[in-house]
Amino acid sequence: MASPLILLTPVTALAMGFPGVRAQFGVEFAVAALVSAVVAPVVGFVVALVGHRRRARRRFTVMGAVSGVPILYIWVFAVLLAECPDGYHC
Repeated sequence: MASPLILLTPVTALAMGFPGVRAQFGVEFAVAALVSAVVAPVVGFVVALVGHRRRARRRFTVMGAVSGVPILYIWVFAVLLAECPDGYHC
């Protein structure tokens, strides 16, 4: 639940006039947000799987799907579309 806040902290610091914070902690905060968005659902699902808890497995599956949407969004727009210069159709 804190992953979006962690991910947006460097952007907020830049908007508030603290570019040094973004430059120093931007990558660390982005990695922490992405790792926590991936690790929490996976660990929860594995624990629910070992404990034979069906409802918990479903919840962690939904949690993983919801966490995957921002990761997919970042991957598509920041990585794939960033390679195409303006005016070119890749």
